[in-house]
Amino acid sequence: MRIMMRRGMLTAAVVVTSVLAGVAAPASETFTATAALKSPQANATAPVTITIDRFVSATDRERILGIVKSNDAAATHKALAGMTDVGFIEVGKEKTPIKYAYATPSGDGRLITVVTAAPIAFVGGSAVKAKPREGYGLGLALLVVDGAGKGEGEISPATKIKTDEKGAIVTQDYSGETIHLTGISKTK
Repeated sequence: MRIMMRRGMLTAAVVVTSVLAGVAAPASETFTATAALKSPQANATAPVTITIDRFVSATDRERILGIVKSNDAAATHKALAGMTDVGFIEVGKEKTPIKYAYATPSGDGRLITVVTAAPIAFVGGSAVKAKPREGYGLGLALLVVDGAGKGEGEISPATKIKTDEKGAIVTQDYSGETIHLTGISKTK
Protein backbone atom coordinates (compact mmCIF):
# COMPACT_ATOMS: atom_id res chain seq x y z
CA MET A 1 0.00 0.00 0.00
CA ARG A 2 1.40 3.42 -0.92
CA ILE A 3 0.80 6.31 1.43
CA MET A 4 0.45 9.68 -0.26
CA MET A 5 0.18 13.25 0.96
CA ARG A 6 -1.43 16.08 -0.95
CA ARG A 7 -0.93 19.61 0.28
CA GLY A 8 -0.32 18.39 3.83
CA MET A 9 -3.34 16.11 3.98
CA LEU A 10 -3.04 12.33 4.17
CA THR A 11 -5.16 10.46 1.72
CA ALA A 12 -8.40 9.85 3.60
CA ALA A 13 -8.70 6.22 2.56
CA VAL A 14 -5.47 5.29 4.33
CA VAL A 15 -6.48 6.94 7.58
CA VAL A 16 -10.06 5.68 7.45
CA THR A 17 -8.75 2.15 6.86
CA SER A 18 -6.66 2.47 9.98
CA VAL A 19 -9.69 3.06 12.18
CA LEU A 20 -12.19 0.62 10.68
CA ALA A 21 -10.75 -2.79 11.52
CA GLY A 22 -8.12 -3.95 13.97
CA VAL A 23 -5.72 -6.85 13.94
CA ALA A 24 -4.12 -8.64 16.85
CA ALA A 25 -0.47 -7.82 17.45
CA PRO A 26 2.18 -8.76 19.98
CA ALA A 27 2.14 -6.88 23.29
CA SER A 28 5.34 -4.90 22.64
CA GLU A 29 7.00 -4.06 19.34
CA THR A 30 9.84 -1.77 18.32
CA PHE A 31 10.42 -0.48 14.81
CA THR A 32 13.37 1.48 13.50
CA ALA A 33 13.37 3.64 10.38
CA THR A 34 14.88 6.71 8.79
CA ALA A 35 12.76 9.84 8.44
CA ALA A 36 13.62 11.55 5.18
CA LEU A 37 12.51 15.03 4.13
CA LYS A 38 13.35 16.08 0.58
CA SER A 39 12.02 19.39 -0.67
CA PRO A 40 13.24 22.39 -2.66
CA GLN A 41 13.98 24.11 0.68
CA ALA A 42 15.60 21.28 2.63
CA ASN A 43 16.96 17.75 2.61
CA ALA A 44 17.30 16.08 5.98
CA THR A 45 17.27 12.62 7.54
CA ALA A 46 16.96 11.44 11.10
CA PRO A 47 16.82 8.05 12.82
CA VAL A 48 13.39 7.13 14.20
CA THR A 49 12.47 4.48 16.76
CA ILE A 50 8.82 3.67 17.40
CA THR A 51 8.17 1.50 20.44
CA ILE A 52 4.63 0.30 21.00
CA ASP A 53 4.08 -1.30 24.41
CA ARG A 54 0.45 -2.06 23.68
CA PHE A 55 -2.26 -1.25 21.17
CA VAL A 56 -5.46 0.55 22.20
CA SER A 57 -8.68 -1.38 22.58
CA ALA A 58 -11.51 -1.29 20.05
CA THR A 59 -13.51 0.67 22.65
CA ASP A 60 -10.82 3.35 22.94
CA ARG A 61 -10.49 3.46 19.14
CA GLU A 62 -14.24 4.07 18.74
CA ARG A 63 -14.23 6.72 21.48
CA ILE A 64 -11.31 8.63 19.93
CA LEU A 65 -12.81 8.31 16.43
CA GLY A 66 -16.06 9.82 17.71
CA ILE A 67 -14.21 12.76 19.24
CA VAL A 68 -12.17 13.35 16.06
CA LYS A 69 -15.38 13.36 14.02
CA SER A 70 -16.70 16.23 16.15
CA ASN A 71 -13.97 18.42 14.54
CA ASP A 72 -13.15 19.92 17.92
CA ALA A 73 -9.34 20.04 17.98
CA ALA A 74 -9.24 20.96 21.68
CA ALA A 75 -11.46 18.01 22.61
CA THR A 76 -9.38 15.64 20.48
CA HIS A 77 -6.17 16.87 22.08
CA LYS A 78 -7.64 16.65 25.59
CA ALA A 79 -8.90 13.08 25.00
CA LEU A 80 -5.55 11.91 23.64
CA ALA A 81 -3.57 13.69 26.36
CA GLY A 82 -5.72 11.98 29.00
CA MET A 83 -4.92 8.51 27.68
CA THR A 84 -2.20 6.34 29.18
CA ASP A 85 1.09 6.26 27.29
CA VAL A 86 1.25 3.17 25.07
CA GLY A 87 4.81 3.67 23.82
CA PHE A 88 7.02 6.40 22.40
CA ILE A 89 8.44 7.83 19.21
CA GLU A 90 12.10 8.76 19.39
CA VAL A 91 13.51 11.06 16.70
CA GLY A 92 17.18 11.72 17.23
CA LYS A 93 17.39 11.95 21.00
CA GLU A 94 13.90 13.37 21.61
CA LYS A 95 11.17 11.01 22.89
CA THR A 96 7.45 11.76 22.54
CA PRO A 97 4.89 9.53 24.27
CA ILE A 98 2.44 7.66 22.04
CA LYS A 99 -1.16 7.88 23.25
CA TYR A 100 -2.85 5.91 20.46
CA ALA A 101 -1.55 2.89 18.54
CA TYR A 102 -3.79 0.73 16.38
CA ALA A 103 -3.07 -1.91 13.71
CA THR A 104 -5.22 -3.03 10.79
CA PRO A 105 -4.63 -5.76 8.21
CA SER A 106 -2.93 -4.65 4.98
CA GLY A 107 -2.05 -7.32 2.42
CA ASP A 108 0.16 -9.85 4.21
CA GLY A 109 1.05 -7.32 6.89
CA ARG A 110 -0.41 -4.39 8.78
CA LEU A 111 -1.02 -0.66 8.68
CA ILE A 112 -0.01 0.68 12.09
CA THR A 113 -1.27 4.12 13.10
CA VAL A 114 0.32 5.90 16.06
CA VAL A 115 -0.69 9.30 17.43
CA THR A 116 0.98 11.49 20.04
CA ALA A 117 -0.74 14.19 22.10
CA ALA A 118 2.21 16.53 21.58
CA PRO A 119 4.14 17.53 18.48
CA ILE A 120 7.18 15.37 17.81
CA ALA A 121 8.98 18.31 16.17
CA PHE A 122 8.22 21.39 14.11
CA VAL A 123 9.72 21.03 10.66
CA GLY A 124 9.09 23.65 8.01
CA GLY A 125 10.77 25.37 5.11
CA SER A 126 14.51 25.00 5.58
CA ALA A 127 14.31 24.79 9.37
CA VAL A 128 14.25 21.49 11.22
CA LYS A 129 13.35 23.27 14.47
CA ALA A 130 10.82 25.71 13.04
CA LYS A 131 8.70 27.98 15.23
CA PRO A 132 5.65 26.26 16.80
CA ARG A 133 2.21 27.33 15.53
CA GLU A 134 -1.13 27.12 17.28
CA GLY A 135 -3.27 24.10 16.46
CA TYR A 136 -0.54 21.69 15.38
CA GLY A 137 -0.53 19.86 18.69
CA LEU A 138 -0.42 16.22 17.61
CA GLY A 139 2.08 13.88 15.96
CA LEU A 140 1.18 11.01 13.64
CA ALA A 141 3.05 8.11 12.09
CA LEU A 142 1.76 5.52 9.64
CA LEU A 143 3.74 2.33 9.14
CA VAL A 144 2.89 -0.13 6.37
CA VAL A 145 4.73 -3.33 7.24
CA ASP A 146 4.74 -6.84 5.84
CA GLY A 147 4.48 -10.03 7.89
CA ALA A 148 8.18 -9.73 8.83
CA GLY A 149 7.78 -6.16 10.09
CA LYS A 150 9.56 -4.48 7.18
CA GLY A 151 8.10 -1.64 5.13
CA GLU A 152 7.70 2.06 4.65
CA GLY A 153 5.51 4.85 5.92
CA GLU A 154 5.15 8.51 6.73
CA ILE A 155 5.47 10.70 9.77
CA SER A 156 3.75 14.01 10.45
CA PRO A 157 5.68 15.42 13.40
CA ALA A 158 3.21 18.28 13.96
CA THR A 159 -0.31 17.92 12.58
CA LYS A 160 -4.00 18.66 12.89
CA ILE A 161 -6.54 15.84 12.62
CA LYS A 162 -10.16 16.41 11.59
CA THR A 163 -12.86 15.09 9.29
CA ASP A 164 -13.78 16.46 5.87
CA GLU A 165 -17.27 17.23 4.53
CA LYS A 166 -17.77 13.52 3.72
CA GLY A 167 -16.76 12.39 7.21
CA ALA A 168 -13.37 11.00 6.18
CA ILE A 169 -10.49 11.56 8.58
CA VAL A 170 -7.78 13.83 7.19
CA THR A 171 -4.67 15.45 8.57
CA GLN A 172 -3.02 18.76 7.88
CA ASP A 173 0.71 18.70 8.42
CA TYR A 174 2.55 21.74 9.79
CA SER A 175 5.28 21.61 7.15
CA GLY A 176 3.16 20.71 4.14
CA GLU A 177 6.03 18.44 3.08
CA THR A 178 5.92 14.64 3.06
CA ILE A 179 8.34 13.09 5.51
CA HIS A 180 8.87 9.48 4.49
CA LEU A 181 9.80 6.67 6.83
CA THR A 182 12.16 4.41 4.90
CA GLY A 183 13.75 1.12 5.84
CA ILE A 184 11.20 0.31 8.53
CA SER A 185 12.31 -2.82 10.36
CA LYS A 186 10.83 -4.55 13.39
CA THR A 187 13.55 -5.09 15.98
CA LYS A 188 11.61 -6.94 18.70
